[in-house]
Amino acid sequence: MTKPLGFEKPLGMRDILPESLAKQRHLERELRDCIERWGYREIMTPSLEYYDTVGAASVTLTDRMFRLLDKQGHTVVLRPDMTSPIARVVSSLYKDVPLPIRLFYQTNVFRAQEKEAGRNAEFFQTGIELIGDASVDADAEAIALAVFCLQASGVETFRIAIGHVDFVEGLLEETVADEEDRSQFRRFLYERDFVGFRQLTERLNLSAEEKKRLDALLRLRGGKGKIEEARQLTVNGRARRAVETVASLWAALEAYGVTEALLLDFNLISNMNYYTGVVFEGYAADLGSPLLGGGRYDRLLEQFGRPAPATGFAIKMDRLLQVTPALASPEKQHVLLFYTDEYRAKAFAEAQRMRREGQIVETRRVKDRTEALVWSEHAEYSVISLTEQEE
Repeated sequence: MTKPLGFEKPLGMRDILPESLAKQRHLERELRDCIERWGYREIMTPSLEYYDTVGAASVTLTDRMFRLLDKQGHTVVLRPDMTSPIARVVSSLYKDVPLPIRLFYQTNVFRAQEKEAGRNAEFFQTGIELIGDASVDADAEAIALAVFCLQASGVETFRIAIGHVDFVEGLLEETVADEEDRSQFRRFLYERDFVGFRQLTERLNLSAEEKKRLDALLRLRGGKGKIEEARQLTVNGRARRAVETVASLWAALEAYGVTEALLLDFNLISNMNYYTGVVFEGYAADLGSPLLGGGRYDRLLEQFGRPAPATGFAIKMDRLLQVTPALASPEKQHVLLFYTDEYRAKAFAEAQRMRREGQIVETRRVKDRTEALVWSEHAEYSVISLTEQEE
């Protein structure tokens, strides 16, 4: 007979205890209030989706998905992200709703982990999707809203780095002929392995000018002045167009008044290959991994039959919990009310009266006043006792 697993949980799954969950719910409320004020409406999609629709469209690798068979023999997946399910809804149930559409979500997603990874397989996200607006102002809205969300959450020190996928791709096309070499450069940039990037630059048979331009790419991280530096590295092509888009974006973000929380990173690259333009990542002090990520994805919805430009971001709630202040103790009075059988009705009525006044009341049945006194010695809250001796 197989030995029961006892207290073990499936790989990557975890319990969220009341203290941590209270803080998470508090942060979700703050984010919800902030996002709704920008005109976004909340959406919820099923935990299970068909692999052939949402699963196939998702940027999550297939071996990172939880796949199951339903009773009809169809392959289904636990949702690996929310962007693809929302694209499905906008292209079906919302097919007649005029664009642009603003939606947000607060939910869990699932990604299977390797035994050695040590990461969560179920995690929570708060995110937004702005669908149907191709303008640079839509990108600016998403980034500005991300700034205000982090501020509303109480993150004290953070920066959101902004890049454009076409700048890296265009510059590599202008300087490196072989696609395998370009793929290696992309990997080094994604992993922030600048040593490996420079070593590969030296190994390849490139001109001195090409090596100089690739080396300069690694220094394109900073403020508004980096726009002109990036412009000087490009010719009139894909990378140059990306620079001009970023310049227009920065002007819009200046109008929002949020540029102090931003920096430009022209070598920013994402492992999600569905991004088609502006990309951004948010970082907090003392947190080595991105707190949020987002960008423009203009080709996803065409997979569901309704081509439309889109942009959005997702905040990783687990990481947000790590970089926000501890939740202040509630100001409401917490009362523990003891009662004996003959005073049950009176105790319940008193408890309801106190709850209507906003107090937190727990009730506990005891045999007599002596038992109530014993419990009271260990109580963490204010105590009220309704027993025969005290009546």
